[in-house]
Amino acid sequence: MADIVERYEIPKQHFWLHGPRSGPPVEFDARAGIWNVYGYPELHEVLSDPATFSSDTMRLVPQRMMPDEEMSLEGFITQIDPPEHGKLRKLVSSAFTRKVVADLEPRITTITHELLDAAREQERFELVRDLAYPLPVIVIAELLGVPSSDRALFKQWADGLFQRDAKMSFEQTDEELSATREATMKPWREMTEYLAGHTAERRRSPRADLLTRLVEAEVDGERLPDAQVVNFAIVLLLAGHITTTMLLGNTVLCLDAFPDQQAKVRADRTTVPAVIEESLRLFTPFAALGRATTRETELGGATIPADQIVMCWLAAANRDPRQFPAPESFDPHRDPNPHLAFGRGIHFCLGAPLARLEGRIAMNILLDRLDPLRTDPEDPVDFIPTPTLTGVRRLPLI
Repeated sequence: MADIVERYEIPKQHFWLHGPRSGPPVEFDARAGIWNVYGYPELHEVLSDPATFSSDTMRLVPQRMMPDEEMSLEGFITQIDPPEHGKLRKLVSSAFTRKVVADLEPRITTITHELLDAAREQERFELVRDLAYPLPVIVIAELLGVPSSDRALFKQWADGLFQRDAKMSFEQTDEELSATREATMKPWREMTEYLAGHTAERRRSPRADLLTRLVEAEVDGERLPDAQVVNFAIVLLLAGHITTTMLLGNTVLCLDAFPDQQAKVRADRTTVPAVIEESLRLFTPFAALGRATTRETELGGATIPADQIVMCWLAAANRDPRQFPAPESFDPHRDPNPHLAFGRGIHFCLGAPLARLEGRIAMNILLDRLDPLRTDPEDPVDFIPTPTLTGVRRLPLI
């Protein structure tokens, strides 16, 4: 992997891309006050035990780091534990069934061709701007029922919110936290107001879209409050495109860095899904997620007390040699390949089938239309600076 690190100037904070790590699979970071889990079997255990490792991490966040009151987290399914989690997940699971997702293939194919046709008018094809970002945004926006033409706004909000994640730390001073929080509030407020307007409009005039389904849904005989609908829509809109955007960029990087594998997949297109899965393992898009212990527990030889923040490094676990032989190599023929890029257990990524479909369609069309897929050494790849995201925000191709 050293050649990849040097070739693409990968940021140091993406430590899992800089070669095998030393140290135990579970470590306490005294300075940050959190536990880090790096090992595959240990992380597998964490994700399989929501009773011990709760998703409700906000209860342990220091008051000085809490979002403002207007930044409500009600309805954020990623922060909810059973039994409420299961009830909310059912509300949208029908929108991501295997049949519903498969039926989107013609539309995804059409959008991909249209975007690539439009990219011909550009002086240089830049993968993220011209395809990897707009494709999944258009798809998820159409599913939700919001105008895909507003995608510049969606990107602006997402960039602002994830920039906050990149800067926010338990080690920040109060002044630094205040500045970070203030910078976050503008995109959050704008996105909330935007989706609240669409939510109110659906209550007046229902449509055949996912937002209407959320507005009309009932949990335990009661409709969801507007704040919960809006936050649910925020999660779907953000997570519904960011994963695929990174997945596409990372897969192209892998094929650029390993031209022998690019030649093989060109010769046998049935291996495209396997190429994508290995890309997800090697360059895990959402590199980490948080959990909070509800009781004292043993994990990886360490004793973690109750009420501790646990950082689950999916990207590091997907490089654990105890699970993946030669973990630094890009091997699409790896079988089985039980990576954790989409999580595991009750919080397994709801949109994983859609992301995989978008990736398969887009990669096949890219292979048809661009030969070879090659980055420009004179125009470097630009990685997302957020430590918990592995992906590119700019990827020019020759």
